[in-house]
Amino acid sequence: MSGFREPGFSDRQKAAQEARKNLLNKFKSQPGIDDPAVAAKRAEREALAAKRAEAKAAREAEKAEQKRHEEEASVLEAARIAREAEEAVAKAAEAEAEQKARRDARYAARKAKRK
Repeated sequence: MSGFREPGFSDRQKAAQEARKNLLNKFKSQPGIDDPAVAAKRAEREALAAKRAEAKAAREAEKAEQKRHEEEASVLEAARIAREAEEAVAKAAEAEAEQKARRDARYAARKAKRK
């Protein structure tokens, strides 16, 4: 096995020049903007972006609709609670009036008995 030979300055310089040349060739070999394959890929990406935007708009519309339904439900629930509270107050007032009427009737019966 031969010994390891450390690369000198000229070897490193030549390797760097080769790397730059390879990078430039790789860049030049890529298709240009006006290439049909690139245009097709760009159109495909734009179509996907449009589809994503449309799906996002649909999700946002669905969320807005859901929020509107929840608000309507909360308004209806608040109205139901208010109506039940009102009915409870009316029942309590009615029961109190009925109690007073019975008490007044007993008082009147006692007064009539004495006379």
